[in-house]
Amino acid sequence: MVDKHGKDDIVVVLGSPSAESAEVYARTVTEGDPSWVGPLAGISLGLPVFHILESEMKDQIDAKVYKEQVSIMESVLETDEIIQAMKNVRESVSV
Repeated sequence: MVDKHGKDDIVVVLGSPSAESAEVYARTVTEGDPSWVGPLAGISLGLPVFHILESEMKDQIDAKVYKEQVSIMESVLETDEIIQAMKNVRESVSV
């Protein structure tokens, strides 16, 4: 997608179920694959990345749709830890 459209109009939205997995995926699309085994190993895309549970994303979605499709996640996942992990990645890469 970045090769085809450029990165200026792309935002990555994750729905990972844990802070650890969210951080790995976020680092992959910002800094490159941290495991160095995937196709993005060493490729820093610098894409902005958010989790669906973050207010920046929640505020962009129709409240009824969010409630029906996402809100159950808020009650079963470690939401605060996931959000903090995402913020940490964005701060560390300045995206």
